[in-house]
Amino acid sequence: MNVDLPSREFGGYIFDLDGTLIHSMPVYYRAWDAAMQEAGLGQPLCEDLFYSLGGVPTVLVAEKMAAHYGLEIDAVAVEHRKEALSLELLGEVEVISEVVNFAREVAKTKPVAIATGGLPLIALPALKAAGLETLFPIVVTPEDVAPGRGKPAPDMFLEAARRMGVPAKDCVVFEDAQPGIEAAQAAGMAVVHVRSRP
Repeated sequence: MNVDLPSREFGGYIFDLDGTLIHSMPVYYRAWDAAMQEAGLGQPLCEDLFYSLGGVPTVLVAEKMAAHYGLEIDAVAVEHRKEALSLELLGEVEVISEVVNFAREVAKTKPVAIATGGLPLIALPALKAAGLETLFPIVVTPEDVAPGRGKPAPDMFLEAARRMGVPAKDCVVFEDAQPGIEAAQAAGMAVVHVRSRP
């Protein structure tokens, strides 16, 4: 995978997790597909729909998927089932080495953080499974901002910058999904687009 790494130095570096630092999206697709099948989806979950919702908070993903297919579901129950299935599959997740190696290098001299649309009960075990938990002392999730203010709202990136002690305009965000890119731009930050979709 070819990533256009930043040509200049920034004061702080913020990374999305899924699809940016780790190749978790194929695993999460399988979990979402199984959870939606159990909820009544009578066909394979559309991969384009799944990838278009990257970075969106999990319950909202369930609601949007159900709306797309005209299904009546318990979004919270489907979310919980997806999370349980995801936890079973985390051992299969691999790191995106080009981005991780860059993060390890900049972390020697600059603050780094994660801002992920994933909830802590999945994001933190995923970090540990990938061997990245000690690299990122700051992990911001939708639980760290007001309800409904996950990506594409800028709040998570602004919170990460605040915790790093770096002005938003001096931060760069690494993101694979459009909602996250929009969130970073809304926060006034530079963006590196990680094109990791298989």
